[in-house]
Amino acid sequence: MMRQYSRNAVAKRLGREELKEKMGRLQGKVALVTGGSSGIGRATAYALAREDARLVVSGRNQERGEETVERITAAGGEAVFIKAEVSNAAEVEAIVAAVIATYGRLDCAVNAAGVGLFANTVDCPERKWNRVLSVNLKGTWLCMKYEIPQLLKVGGGAIVNVSSITGVTGVANMPAYSASKHGIIGLTKTAALEYAKSGIRINAVCPGSMKTPMQDPVISGNPEAEAELGATHPIGRMGTAEEAAEAIVWLCSDAASFVMGHAMMVDGGYAAQ
Repeated sequence: MMRQYSRNAVAKRLGREELKEKMGRLQGKVALVTGGSSGIGRATAYALAREDARLVVSGRNQERGEETVERITAAGGEAVFIKAEVSNAAEVEAIVAAVIATYGRLDCAVNAAGVGLFANTVDCPERKWNRVLSVNLKGTWLCMKYEIPQLLKVGGGAIVNVSSITGVTGVANMPAYSASKHGIIGLTKTAALEYAKSGIRINAVCPGSMKTPMQDPVISGNPEAEAELGATHPIGRMGTAEEAAEAIVWLCSDAASFVMGHAMMVDGGYAAQ
């Protein structure tokens, strides 16, 4: 039997010291988060749990994914973990089937699974190019392919795809990643138009340089590199996964009821330069 806590206790245990008025915005909703074993996906799972959503968290790393779920359930939330590879259609179909088997419905989905690659256009290995496009772009498409029919069954819902500032700007030495993130924005806008009148809001977030595990090879143990990355943003610092998660939760909520087909910058002003 799951332990029950007050919403104030859940908020405190998942990193928020005081109960905010916006707590409970997703009460009664079922959410799916891919890429939930680390980074923005994990932070989003925590944020959705604070808003009283019931969760299915998916990722490739079993141990880290279970850690995400254990922290949510220890705080009184409700979540399960499903290990899956989003570039594999059968596994994505199985994730969504697990959501329905567990909770009977799906109300919102956050497609955050992604991989990075640093290499210039000429030297980028074809095998790695294919991997990045397969996970980031194909994976997002596959998720929506199986999520949308379930959202239609409950009369609508919300999908948030995780793109990047590299989806709206060119970034040297990241051709595959940038191409995949540009593609996610185009895919988001297209799907949003297709299902706007069906009650499904589909949007994207475009985070700037965030202090997540994907950036660890660049900034871990290197405060100068972190400062340099932060300085490229008008706000003067790197962002956090939690800041991206807050934007995602808002897009999932009814507060964003008139927002669709939008690529929201969460980038400290980077794209405004």
